[in-house]
Amino acid sequence: MDGTLTIAAHDFDTIRSKLGIEEGKPILEAISQMPDEQADITARKLHQLELDIATRSVAQPHAHEMLDKLRSDGCHLGILTRNAKDIADVTLEAAGLSQFFEDKYVLGRDQCAPKPDPAGIIHLMKKWESSIQQTIMVGDYVFDLQAGRNAGVATIHFDTSAQFAWPQYTDFMIDRLNLIIE
Repeated sequence: MDGTLTIAAHDFDTIRSKLGIEEGKPILEAISQMPDEQADITARKLHQLELDIATRSVAQPHAHEMLDKLRSDGCHLGILTRNAKDIADVTLEAAGLSQFFEDKYVLGRDQCAPKPDPAGIIHLMKKWESSIQQTIMVGDYVFDLQAGRNAGVATIHFDTSAQFAWPQYTDFMIDRLNLIIE
């Protein structure tokens, strides 16, 4: 969602610094390794930082067009995010994208194990009665692509800079969302 359907706005180095997390360490994994009380405090701080970012979310160019076309073609659409579900809802609303997703198909870290764990993708495929061959994971970060690989589905790496840093996890590479429907 963030960086894929919305313009990337997270400065993860700043977020880590504000949370007292070591540079370069994945945030959720770092919090999970903290003592319970410290983890609770840090998770609340993270939630507030994420909420502040979510309220300012802006859709990627061509996001509306792509989602509208996919939906009109009968595709199932879901969100799998490392954010909490309520943050995902705020993000989608702020970016004007909420109308494309049924609430039950928006999964945050509070509904399933966070990416790169494939649990969220597998959950959505079961709900949709979709096969691996009918499912594609689209994302802008390595965790998205790894989650797709771990679930056995095709992956699309969306990278506006066209650098495509993780080709080993990528089936298709795009730098504009409208390429998905072309």
